[in-house]
Amino acid sequence: MTIRHLLICLSLLLSACASEPPQPEAPATPAPAKTPAAPVEQPLPAHLRELRGSLLTPPPGSEVEIALLVVDERDRPQQLLGSLKLTGDGQALPFRLPFNPASFPSGARVELRARISQSGRLILRLPPRPVTQAGSHDVGTLSLVKAP
Repeated sequence: MTIRHLLICLSLLLSACASEPPQPEAPATPAPAKTPAAPVEQPLPAHLRELRGSLLTPPPGSEVEIALLVVDERDRPQQLLGSLKLTGDGQALPFRLPFNPASFPSGARVELRARISQSGRLILRLPPRPVTQAGSHDVGTLSLVKAP
C-alpha cells in the first residue's frame, strides 16, 4: 500500500470519527424557547491525543480546514497526522483536533496549519505553528492572516 493510499484511508477514518451523529426529528408541537446549552464534549479515546484551541473570527459561512502535518525542509507536507473541517460563524471558532501519538515521528518537523475558504477562494490562513510534543495540549487562541 502506498503512502498516498495510507493518507487517504487515514483522512477518511478521521473524518468518519469526527462526524456528528444524526439528530432526532423535532416534535410536532413547538417547544418553549430555551437558551442554547454548551456543547457536550465527547471523551477522547485512550489511544488518541488532541490539540485544542480556537481560531479568531473566520467569516460566517467560510470553510475552515485545520491539519496537523509532518513537513520536510522545503515546507512540503509529507504526512497527515490529523485533520478537521469546520464552518466559520464570524466568532472565535473553537476546535479539537484528534491525532494518534504513535504516528507522531520523532525528530521530524510537525506543524499545525489552517486555511479558510469562502466561495471556493482561499481568503485566510494560519501561519504554520510548530508542534513539538505528541501529547494533548492547548494551543490557545490563534490569529489568522490574509492569504496571498
